[in-house]
Amino acid sequence: MTTSSNSGSKPARIFIVAITMLLGVVSILVAQELPALNRDVILGHLNEAITWYRDTTTKVQAAGLPSDAIYEDNTRNLSAEVVRLAFQSARAEAALIATSEKKPNTNQTAKAPAQQQDLTQIAARIAAEIDDTQSRLDSVNKELASAPRSKRKDLQAERERLQGMLTLDKTVQESVQKMATFAEETTDNASEGLEGSINQLARSVPEAFANKTIPQAPAKGNGSPSSLANSSGLIGQAITLLERMRSMREINQTIKETDHLRQTAEDLRKPLRATLVAILQRGRDMASQQGTTSNTQNQSVTREYQDLISRFKQLSSATMPLSQEILLLEQSRANYVEWRRSIVRESRDTLRALLIRVIGIALALGIVAILSEVWRRLTFRYIHDPRRRRQFLLLRRFVMGFLVGVVLITGFVSEFSSLATFAGFVTAGIAVGLQALLLSVAAYFFVVGRYGIRVGDRISIAGVTGDVVDIGLVRLYIMELAGTSIDLYPTGRIVVFSNSVLFQAGTPLFKQIPGTEYGWHEIAVTLAQGGNYKLVQDKLFGAINGVYEQYRERIESQLGGIERQTEIQLKSPTPEAKLQLSDTGAEFVVRYPVDIRTASDIDDRVTRAVVDLMERDAELKSAIVGLPKIRAAIKG
Repeated sequence: MTTSSNSGSKPARIFIVAITMLLGVVSILVAQELPALNRDVILGHLNEAITWYRDTTTKVQAAGLPSDAIYEDNTRNLSAEVVRLAFQSARAEAALIATSEKKPNTNQTAKAPAQQQDLTQIAARIAAEIDDTQSRLDSVNKELASAPRSKRKDLQAERERLQGMLTLDKTVQESVQKMATFAEETTDNASEGLEGSINQLARSVPEAFANKTIPQAPAKGNGSPSSLANSSGLIGQAITLLERMRSMREINQTIKETDHLRQTAEDLRKPLRATLVAILQRGRDMASQQGTTSNTQNQSVTREYQDLISRFKQLSSATMPLSQEILLLEQSRANYVEWRRSIVRESRDTLRALLIRVIGIALALGIVAILSEVWRRLTFRYIHDPRRRRQFLLLRRFVMGFLVGVVLITGFVSEFSSLATFAGFVTAGIAVGLQALLLSVAAYFFVVGRYGIRVGDRISIAGVTGDVVDIGLVRLYIMELAGTSIDLYPTGRIVVFSNSVLFQAGTPLFKQIPGTEYGWHEIAVTLAQGGNYKLVQDKLFGAINGVYEQYRERIESQLGGIERQTEIQLKSPTPEAKLQLSDTGAEFVVRYPVDIRTASDIDDRVTRAVVDLMERDAELKSAIVGLPKIRAAIKG
């Protein structure tokens, strides 16, 4: 029974040994199995994470909304945490690569500690020499304090020598410390490899590892979108809208970078996760087979379990930060998406307000244009006097220009305090630089006033007599007249005066009374000695009166216009006769009104009437000495 049992159990033992050997082989394969980790891939992932971190913290600018502070704070915290997790995962992956290398380079690692040991020994020896020299110097100083005068000179020389040695030793010690520090850094960089590169990259973003809470960004200036967001002007709203559109473009670009970084982390995590899944599956398989193994096989399984656990911890230390990084990247993307939605909502409101303002400005300008047209039509309909019509049209131009300016300023400008200051400086500069021009403009309103000048008036200014042909805002145009005082004719020239000439004290202006077109001429005859002056008065005055009757109605109608405009009662202009003494003797003068436009024709008729009268009446001719003279009653 025993033999048969032993022979029956022998194949079972052979099977168990085969299973155990197979498990050992599988254990070795699992222990050696590593994901496809690559130094360039790990460093590329870190570089991409650092670039993304810098873009998220500096590239996207606030759009001027109250909620921007919340989104910016979330962005800073998430981006810093993503960078920390990326470096944590990279260091764990570097450790995995280091453990998988079968033949590490020991020449450099052995050579570098020897160099450091030599520098350390030299530094210790120099430190001992400095301590010995310092103690000797202290003892010399004590002896020098109580030494007699004969030994003082030797002690002072010894002290100077020791001080020189001490200074030299300290200089050498400083140089040795620098060399040791340099050698240590060089050794670290040479020995660390991938870990050293990771540390160098970590030093490029120290702010991400300094504190968990990233400091807030400094407050923006007056030209930032936050200050323009509250602006009510058209320009301010347009700038705010453009800034928000720029912020949305930056957010969209950052979202693309976030997606790309997330995909990179996914690609890096995929082989690690596949290895973890294989380890877990191997553990389940071993757990299902554990009940059929012997004691020897149990020890092998235990060792394999320990290898699996060790490998799982190494892989999970690299996989877990990557998974957390991916989760934070998803949260960061959601944060950017929500930030973009808030900007879109506010931008719609800003665009709506901008369109309303533009429509309001257009309507206001349209109303101003309608008022201008109504003003023009009413002026042409109810004002028939060309002079008054011109004044109203000019006033319309100024008023409409002012209203257009007010509409544009209130529509485009929002900071009226700065505008008022700027306008004050501009006004002062204009007043100084354009003094003559402003004086001419001011004189224009005196020229077109109630007792001013109108086109067609005959005036005399600065010794020039002529008819006004045009009145500009800064200039006055006169058609020059020349000739005798009673016979003026156009010279064919236009005389241009600046309106400011009216404010010059030595330049008087002579013009007709508003509404009148007549002047005064007189005919004078010298009486013969002993002549009958009454006969001359009756005959001559009657002849001139006969000529005046031909145009009297025209002169009297002008008198009515004077009374309506000036509200002054004037007597009707009629011929007047008077007897006066002159250098040549007694002189009889008849003064009569003439229409200034037909003065030459009236003087011609008066001359013909007087000459005919003298030819017909011999007694009248004998009572006069010489020929009659016609002249202007008013000079100038």
